Amino acid sequence: MVSRLKLYKECIKILDDAGISDSEFDTLCIFQDLLNDRNPLFMPNKSVNSETAEKIYALVSERSKGYPLQYLLGEWDFWKYRFKVGKGVLIPRPDTEILIENVLDICRNNDLKSPKILDLCSGSGCIAITLSKEIPHSQLYAVENSDTAFEYLEENIRFNNANVKAIKADVLMFEIAEKFRDFDIIASNPPYLTAEEMQDLQKEVQAEPESALFGGDDGLDFYRAITKIWGKCLKTGGYICYEFGMGQHEAVSGILKSNDFININLTKDTGGIIRTVTAEKI
Repeated sequence: MVSRLKLYKECIKILDDAGISDSEFDTLCIFQDLLNDRNPLFMPNKSVNSETAEKIYALVSERSKGYPLQYLLGEWDFWKYRFKVGKGVLIPRPDTEILIENVLDICRNNDLKSPKILDLCSGSGCIAITLSKEIPHSQLYAVENSDTAFEYLEENIRFNNANVKAIKADVLMFEIAEKFRDFDIIASNPPYLTAEEMQDLQKEVQAEPESALFGGDDGLDFYRAITKIWGKCLKTGGYICYEFGMGQHEAVSGILKSNDFININLTKDTGGIIRTVTAEKI
């Protein structure tokens, strides 16, 4: 038996020695999960039984090797909802919440009470599911090609009791897009890392699926394809909303302009980086 505080300090030291920058936060998350206590240090002298302590040590050991905390816990929060995650699916990130805000703003500004929305490269489903919960009368469709990610997508739809239609398909195939018409909004956080960036990934990101990260040599393959192929699925006056990587805003805006989109608006994330774009179809 060991006290919570002693175990906590030992785990932080293990992560610090391994060079994990958020050692205190990561340890706290592991404690909260395995002790089933949102405030595990409220009673610092309370004992942790040997079996639970060993499980905590095991997770901390894996985290010290650079394995993503989110995968270790098996769940992660996005917006105000929780999503199942694991190896083979992209981890939801706070930056993507900007995309949610963009879509909600479009719906408010255009008085869209029951919009028809398409989420491409859906992954865990965090975008589609969140929008379905925030816009109760919406029609949400989520397209994902990866077998593993699609399983998480379907699981998260059930887990969140969301009204989302999951479709397993490759967004780069023209014949798939032809089946979709008259959408108000397309939202997508597609793969956007360049070939050069793929060679210099943080250890944690290396554990995530390459198919959800690599966007071609210049990182823009999916933006070109989706804009050209899926833009035809929008109603006149419909909107496309993208998330992209740092420094890609001019290139993505250019792709939209060349495909006859207007009213191109860029949004910064909380770090001041231009992170998303919205554009209107004419």
